[in-house]
Amino acid sequence: MAAGLKTIIVLSFVLAIGFLLVILSCALDNNYLPLLVVATYVVAPLPNFICGRCANPDDFMESAGNAIVDFGRWLTGFFVVMGIALPVLFQHSDLITIQATAMSIIGGLLIYGTIIAFTMFFQEEQEF
Repeated sequence: MAAGLKTIIVLSFVLAIGFLLVILSCALDNNYLPLLVVATYVVAPLPNFICGRCANPDDFMESAGNAIVDFGRWLTGFFVVMGIALPVLFQHSDLITIQATAMSIIGGLLIYGTIIAFTMFFQEEQEF
C-alpha cells in the first residue's frame, strides 16, 4: 500500500488538530497537566514496536509462543488506557475542567491514531 502526498497531508492535518486540542485544553485553564497525555500517546507505540522486533518471526517450529509480542501489546494497551484515564483522574481531582478533559482525550486519541496510521502507511514490506 503506497502512501501518497494526500495521505501525508491528511495525517499531518489530523496530527495538528490533535496537538491543538491538547494545547488548548492546557492553555484555556492555565493548567498544563493535560500535556502528560501527549507523552503517554507518544510512548504508547514503542513497546509494541520493540517487542515486535525482539520476537523471531522466522522460526516456524517454535512452540514457546509469542509471549514477548503479547507483553508489548499489553503494555501498549496500558499506555493507551492511561492516556484516557489521566485526564479523567485529573478532572475527578478537580485539577482540570470537564472541557479540558474532553479536549485532552479527543486530542490524545487523534495523536495516537495518527501515529498508528503513519506506521501502517509507511511500513516496509518484508521479503522472504
